[in-house]
Amino acid sequence: MIDTWRLYPVLALAALAGASLWLERITRIEEPVAAVEHGGPDFVAEHTRLVGFGEDGRQRYELLAERLEHFPGSDITRLHEPRLHMQDAQRDTHISATRGDVSPGGERVDLEGKVQVRRPGSADALPLALDSETLTVWPDAHRAQTDSPVVLMRGDSRATAQGMRAD
Repeated sequence: MIDTWRLYPVLALAALAGASLWLERITRIEEPVAAVEHGGPDFVAEHTRLVGFGEDGRQRYELLAERLEHFPGSDITRLHEPRLHMQDAQRDTHISATRGDVSPGGERVDLEGKVQVRRPGSADALPLALDSETLTVWPDAHRAQTDSPVVLMRGDSRATAQGMRAD
């Protein structure tokens, strides 16, 4: 015959486990869905123009976009139909794409979709054209790079490559 006193601890542990499970379920706080992050941007601007200036007060670049959206969780700014005009004392460079993302702080612009770089010719330099599907640009540093295939045309010369860095 089984001693019933041996079952009391097992029954007490089962009751304690059941009570713990019940208590956990009734006190569980559902995590709220981050509506702003998953639901969209916190602000949108149409026909946007951003201008960056150098330490000397002269305009260094101008960034135009048909639509700008800022996402607060990642602090990324999405650009639709961006056009970047970079200027310095020697030359102007015009860059356009289908879309782009501006990094937090604005140091880097990642462009995607039909990226075109154009630089007009001058008395001592031939016109330049570059086409690619992606391009990362650092406007303040006047740097650009891509790992995508590129087609570079300078005057009558044409070159193709897998990737590029320009300083």
